[in-house]
Amino acid sequence: MSTIRELMRRHTNPGRVDWIGLRPARLADINAVEQVEATPDGLTGDHFASGGKRALTLIQAEHLPVIAALTGTQITPDLLRRNIVISSINLTALRHHVLQLGDAKIKLSGPCAPCSRMEKTIGAGGYNAMRGHGGWYAEILDGGLIRKGDTLAPFFG
Repeated sequence: MSTIRELMRRHTNPGRVDWIGLRPARLADINAVEQVEATPDGLTGDHFASGGKRALTLIQAEHLPVIAALTGTQITPDLLRRNIVISSINLTALRHHVLQLGDAKIKLSGPCAPCSRMEKTIGAGGYNAMRGHGGWYAEILDGGLIRKGDTLAPFFG
């Protein structure tokens, strides 16, 4: 029988980068890109490049239809203002683990709480629809290139 520690290290699949978005300025529209350079300060070209535990934000692709169902609105990644959309792996299960994201190493630090802007962006109830589905903020431990299609997986090296 496996221990909890062993179970927590085991995932069915690696995650996959489905979408990358950069916010060039506060409140500006998000620009979708095919790749981005990650540095310990953040993502090159993103206004929130201040480093630390909130250097980048990720959201699980599987949460987008949940938010859409809760709001009755079509949800696209740019509306939610996260940097990277990941599919095929449970981000919650990766909290506090060192992860390989493309050529970069990151560590999920904490959940992204929705902001009041979701009421304007998504519509009435958008704030509550995002609760528990808002994604994660992460620290960039080692920089590198992140491309659409790259994998996200625990790093045990």
